[in-house]
Amino acid sequence: MATKGTRTRRKIIEESLQLFSVKGYYNTSVSDILAATDLTKGGLYGHFASKEDIWYAVYEKAVRIWKGIAFKGIRSNTDPLKRIEKFIENDMRDYLGGDVFEGGCFFLNMLVELSGQSASMSKQILQGFVRLSGLLRSWLEEAHQKGMLQENLDLKEVANFIIISLNGAAALYISSKDRNILAQTIQQLRFYINQLIQRNA
Repeated sequence: MATKGTRTRRKIIEESLQLFSVKGYYNTSVSDILAATDLTKGGLYGHFASKEDIWYAVYEKAVRIWKGIAFKGIRSNTDPLKRIEKFIENDMRDYLGGDVFEGGCFFLNMLVELSGQSASMSKQILQGFVRLSGLLRSWLEEAHQKGMLQENLDLKEVANFIIISLNGAAALYISSKDRNILAQTIQQLRFYINQLIQRNA
């Protein structure tokens, strides 16, 4: 059973995630967090040293939520290309299309807001995208080793292109809420991946 301190910390993170998603990091004041959590400043700072510390905890929470959605049903798939396609579908349809965070894609929104404002916080988000690209690249390398892909592909470039496409779709969907963008992105990336497959002569 969670202690009162653990429950309070969890509430701060959950309420701050909601606030940062909707209002942004800089437009969310400590007073906003206090109002949402019914805490005093002393109660809040007993768990976190600063608003920035809260953001890092919120970021980790957002990552866990996203991973639970984006990687659902993937690890057991032995076909690395089908794994990538399933990841794209989960990310577009269930994460973005599921409107998991009220403000849209938490990571993209935060990256846009924090770039040029906080080097350490924006670096945290960028490193997440780099790690994701590395994971996709490892799946592509697995496919290459199995003889599934054409020769002479730049797999790092392919992985980065997928990440760029997903973020572009996220930006358009956040601004328009047009679900066709999600469906078209899934379809076009599936077509793109299919073009990389080794064809037997």
